Amino acid sequence: MDKIKKNLKKSYFVVNKIYLFLIFISLSLVDFTLGFYYFILSLIIYIFKVMTSRLPLEPNKRYHYETYTYKESDKKSLKMDVWYPLEKQNINYPLVFFAHGGGWISGFRNQTNNVSWCKYLASKGFCVSSIDYRYGLKNNMEDILSDYTDALDFVKKNSEKLKIDKNNIILMGLSAGGHLSLLYSTYNTFIENSKNIEGIKGVIAYYSPSDLNDIFITDNKSIFARFATKKTLKGDPIDKKEIYDYYSPINWVSERMVPCLVAHGKLDTTVPFKSSVNLIRELNNNNIKCEFLVHKKGKHSFDTQLNDLTTMNILEKTARFAKKMTK
Repeated sequence: MDKIKKNLKKSYFVVNKIYLFLIFISLSLVDFTLGFYYFILSLIIYIFKVMTSRLPLEPNKRYHYETYTYKESDKKSLKMDVWYPLEKQNINYPLVFFAHGGGWISGFRNQTNNVSWCKYLASKGFCVSSIDYRYGLKNNMEDILSDYTDALDFVKKNSEKLKIDKNNIILMGLSAGGHLSLLYSTYNTFIENSKNIEGIKGVIAYYSPSDLNDIFITDNKSIFARFATKKTLKGDPIDKKEIYDYYSPINWVSERMVPCLVAHGKLDTTVPFKSSVNLIRELNNNNIKCEFLVHKKGKHSFDTQLNDLTTMNILEKTARFAKKMTK
């Protein structure tokens, strides 16, 4: 029975909440109005969860931030929020350069869970820049990477104005944002682009794909993850294998890679846990300093969904890693 329950939890039926759709269809067949109300209620509950998702260690204080436009692209202004410690001093702060998740096709810089991370890191003495970037729906991965690079160049060029220590930067991201952070750092260290990697002291990636082909393994059941990856890379991993390999950070790991902290939940059904396991193995093979923080009961976005000691311990270790790398 336990095995059946475990398999059911990992099935498409549960992972993609297909049972909710079946309930909607059933209710609509009986009474369309009843089905409509069920749909609206489900949507409200989903939006509420997204908008109230916070870290269990988010400080209960108001932190100061400033918004900047770092790039004009396709008649759209791409912005970043720069968060500061509560006691803003006349010094240049170490920076955590933060990229949101959302499968490269959704999410935004000031979403509640991202703001929660910014406040938490600011409470630890960091300046945090949270960026928006173009989505993979109408753009491709190269466009997104150019936004990421331009945003990082913006904070470096304006470091004095922003009170940022451009020689002490940590790249950090959640899910797709973590992938961007890993790809930027692995690629630029691999090709020895000293200009782009200058000042980067480490990378923090939470539940991020290191090999984009992993999204399509049999054990991964997320329809959203597969759709988002296909949409951004403009094809599936069979027809576009070279593209998938090219944009997979694990293929660019070298002995020059900066230190990494990787966090992942073992029960993740959106980005396979094995993607981080393989990345850590590759980092170790190249003698790269790295830390692997595992939540045995964690799923995707465990950091803002769970309020347990393990999650809080992982958050504290993350902050300590960032501090150690930027001393």
